[in-house]
Order: sequence, then C-alpha cells, then structure tokens
Amino acid sequence: MAAPHDAPSLAQILEAVREWIETDVMSQTSGRLHFHARVAVNLLSTAERELAVGPLQLAAHQNRLDELGVSDDRMLAQAIRDGALDDRMERVRELVRASVVDKLAVANPKYLRGADRSTL
Repeated sequence: MAAPHDAPSLAQILEAVREWIETDVMSQTSGRLHFHARVAVNLLSTAERELAVGPLQLAAHQNRLDELGVSDDRMLAQAIRDGALDDRMERVRELVRASVVDKLAVANPKYLRGADRSTL
C-alpha cells in the first residue's frame, strides 16, 4: 500500500466486509434482510473487481476512444449517429464490444462465462 495509507488496504477492507456479510450475516438471516445482504455482497464484489482492474480498463477504454478520434463516450455516440465512423463500422463494433466485455467483467463476470465473445 502506498503512502499515506497504512494497512489494511482498500481492497482488504472490501474483502473483509464482503466475507463477513457472506459468512456471518447471511447465515443468520432470512427474508428481506438476507436479500439485502446478498445485494451488499454483490456490490462489494463489484467494487473489488473494479478496484483491481479499473485503472487498466480505463486506459484501454481511452486508447479505444483515441483510435476512433473521440474524447469520450458521448462524442463516440454522436459520431456514430452522425455517420462519421461509417467507413470504419466493423472496427467501431470491435472496440465497443471490448468496452462492453470490460464492463461485464466488473459488473457480473458470470455473464461472460461460456459466452462466445464475438457475439457480445
């Protein structure tokens, strides 16, 4: 962990809270509280994944936008609507698909298991 923060790291904190909810809270609850505990576990798991790969995904996403000559997703959407990228539409699909896969890898990697990524 880099200064100025000491142990535990943010990743360790998220993991500890998630594991506590999974083992102690969920095993002792039912109904609505159990459901909300499951939601909390899912959110913490998402946060852990984003913390682990978020900076790499951000850089990759920015590289994809740069390749297409736009600065952000809004400009990409506008360029697609305007037809400015029609001559490179297959490449646009590839790059957008890569961004969707990155998002799913963080939000819910189960959606990617066994999937033919070329159809995503």
